[in-house]
Amino acid sequence: MYIYLGSDTVVRDSDIIGIFDIESSVKPDTREYLAAAGRRRTAGYVSYEMPKTFVTAVSDGKERVYITNVSRQTIIKRAKGKGRQI
Repeated sequence: MYIYLGSDTVVRDSDIIGIFDIESSVKPDTREYLAAAGRRRTAGYVSYEMPKTFVTAVSDGKERVYITNVSRQTIIKRAKGKGRQI
């Protein structure tokens, strides 16, 4: 099953490693993680509206970070609606 992250972006639910609220994740380690993902070009914006959440996923051994304006709670509800345990 796939989970919609906004702006025509979907991710296979089994590929998702974590769903994180950006506002509560402003610690230096999180900032460095997102900056490093940007430098590696493994991070991308789903929407250029104010970001609320980032989703980390691994597919075929490759990490990808999706930065989206969809709230963490909404993404979790979508995942649970697909029968996924979060």
